[in-house]
Amino acid sequence: MSTSLTPDHIMEIGMGFFASKTLLSAIELELFTVLGDASLTASEVSAKLNLHERSRLDFLDTLVSLGFLDRDGVGSDARYRNTAETATFLDKQSPAYLGGMLEMANSRLYGFWSNLTEGLRTGCPQNETKSGGDFFASLYGDEIRLAEFLRAMQGLQTGNHHALLEKVDLSQAGTFCDVGGANGALSILVAQRYPNITATTFDLAPMAPFATKHVEDAGVADRVRVVSGDFFTDAWPRADVIVLGNVLHDWDEERKQVLIDSAFAVLNDGGRFIAIENIIDDDRRQNTFGLLMSLNMLIELEGGFDYTGAQFDTWCTRAGFTRTEVVPLAGPGSAAIAYK
Repeated sequence: MSTSLTPDHIMEIGMGFFASKTLLSAIELELFTVLGDASLTASEVSAKLNLHERSRLDFLDTLVSLGFLDRDGVGSDARYRNTAETATFLDKQSPAYLGGMLEMANSRLYGFWSNLTEGLRTGCPQNETKSGGDFFASLYGDEIRLAEFLRAMQGLQTGNHHALLEKVDLSQAGTFCDVGGANGALSILVAQRYPNITATTFDLAPMAPFATKHVEDAGVADRVRVVSGDFFTDAWPRADVIVLGNVLHDWDEERKQVLIDSAFAVLNDGGRFIAIENIIDDDRRQNTFGLLMSLNMLIELEGGFDYTGAQFDTWCTRAGFTRTEVVPLAGPGSAAIAYK
């Protein structure tokens, strides 16, 4: 055996659920929100979070070692505080909070992923549908859960939305439509950045009250329309720019093609269709998160999968688009853009 070989990477990934669950539990306990801008001792943190004396030091120091907390001093007098990263993204008081997605990972996905092996063998979802439940049906019927879900999705996509508007110039467009626009977050950003654009957020009827309030609160109700409909059965609004954010990967190839064909049909001449996803690199070696997200689609949905830029190009060429490109956004996210 080569003396240069070590099992470090194997152990890091194989036991990675240790670190993952430690972070997810910290978010569930709202540790980063409780800390806020403060610096607290382990005893003070324990009193606020109701931690057992046996667990508190190991828990907090593990988070220090993982880079999620900073610590000043050692022992019982040491004080713990947020890092710049956790203060920005995991404190609920921060406008950039993205913990909602991790809250859902903790409450739902963590348990479902224990059945990945079964999913790999059967090709069947491993979520609520196994016991006859329907996550989305129950979600749409629960206003509180739906609001939490929409906040989670907004937090997850905020980085991509801002990166899109920095990297892709929409100034020549007059109309914009976010299909599957949820609470209207992207349409609001577009309207705020481009006074010349009239935007539409198009999604199922249960989303409309949340989108309407969000648009009104943002002060752009005069330039952002909220339109309800099913993107498989109802007509899409015409526009110069059509966006599908984290939508295509929910569906099998046949339905992906239907959605892309629909986008082509309602785009004005010279328009652009933009899919915001964790686009997998064509060689399928680099975007690990995109590949893992595709496995998550196996866990969650009947036919969904994430895809490469080359696959996107094939589907868009088939629909009639003249060319495509992939623009990197935030982290593993990208904008796959097709031109009409």
